[in-house]
Amino acid sequence: MDSSDALIARFLALHPKTIDLSLGRIQRLLAQLGHPERRLPPTIHVAGTNGKGSTIAFMRAILESAGLAVHVYTSPHLVRFHERIRLGRIGGGRYVDEDRLVQALRRCEEVNAGEPITVFEITTAAAILLFSEEPADVLLLEVGLGGRFDATNVIDRPAAAVVTSIGHDHAEYLGTTLEAIAGEKAGIFKRGCPAVIAPQDYLEADTTLRNAAERVGAAPILVGQQDFSVHEEGGRLVYQDEKGLLDLPRPKLVGRHQYINAGTAIAALRAAGFEQFETSAFEAGLTHAEWPGRLQRLAKGRLPEIAPEGVEIWLDGGHNADGGRVLAAAMADRSERNDAPLVIIAGMLGTKDSEAFFRNFVGLAREVIAVPIPGQIAARPAEEVAAIASSVGLTTSTKASVESALASLHDYVWEHPPRVLICGSLYLAGEVLAANGTLPE
Repeated sequence: MDSSDALIARFLALHPKTIDLSLGRIQRLLAQLGHPERRLPPTIHVAGTNGKGSTIAFMRAILESAGLAVHVYTSPHLVRFHERIRLGRIGGGRYVDEDRLVQALRRCEEVNAGEPITVFEITTAAAILLFSEEPADVLLLEVGLGGRFDATNVIDRPAAAVVTSIGHDHAEYLGTTLEAIAGEKAGIFKRGCPAVIAPQDYLEADTTLRNAAERVGAAPILVGQQDFSVHEEGGRLVYQDEKGLLDLPRPKLVGRHQYINAGTAIAALRAAGFEQFETSAFEAGLTHAEWPGRLQRLAKGRLPEIAPEGVEIWLDGGHNADGGRVLAAAMADRSERNDAPLVIIAGMLGTKDSEAFFRNFVGLAREVIAVPIPGQIAARPAEEVAAIASSVGLTTSTKASVESALASLHDYVWEHPPRVLICGSLYLAGEVLAANGTLPE
């Protein structure tokens, strides 16, 4: 029997492009499969540039803490494709196993009968097929890219459609302006269905999202910091909307931006009708949420053993300007606790605005060590990444791998053991987790 990896590799031959935003092909395949998208549990659809995955992680943790079975679809994966499909069950869902994944992929391949379709489209159809055949209380569905023409945008009446923080990314597909990007993300809003708009950093994005929700007839429309608010107070998260106030523990996920993501998650759940939970479910959800590769502390494993004693290692897949901004803020917050110098180990794709990403760390990072991203032909060479970081005023060097970058820290005399942030790409984050032996669960 073919493995899932072999099947997915074979799917590459079905379409000349990796990404070709369109709904026609997946709609055709879903119809041939008997419309499994019409047999899904209540679905919360989530788009956005940054924060989608963290918002979903908070929602899943809250829902599971309330005793519900939760299906989850996210992308990309970090180490194994199976991470994209979590099948819900009471007490906590599990990633789809190999046998069930292979069966779903083969069914989609047989029905597709060689017709043109992208890998993301056919694998999304397989995920929807699996979700339709396994009972659950809710499906959390993350957009792959954009929203309007994304393969996940086949749900006619979502329980809620959520758009998290909007910023510049994927300009080659979504446009170069915030208005264009927000317009594509807003394509998941549906008439008569709740639209939840997270607090936005840019007025252009906020205005575009509000106008799009009103134009399509979404209802109700909940806007962050207008219809719901969230802030940190005394080390706790305070959330408030028309239904009342929640005084909750600090989110487990690290960074000030996670308060916004957690608040958006609560607003989305309430908008979708999941509002009768005990406060304890929200408390447990915030303190138990897991989202690998996003400001994840690597305290154990092979990589900490390579670095000098006392080095603090953090991993994040952030790769765009706004992702860099929140990472820099999180590292600055930690630098207030001690004087550990910040060393960045970074690998980046050629499609990303590396200059805008690195500019956030000027005056904060002691050095950037650029590394290649194994197996990614679209990755910038380490020398190019270093040159870009140098151009904005950062001290740089290059190494052949993350392991050699960590080992090189032994060559310095540090007043305090450094804090290391490995970042710049989710693909790099996946390679790091695999090398460290820290696999997502």
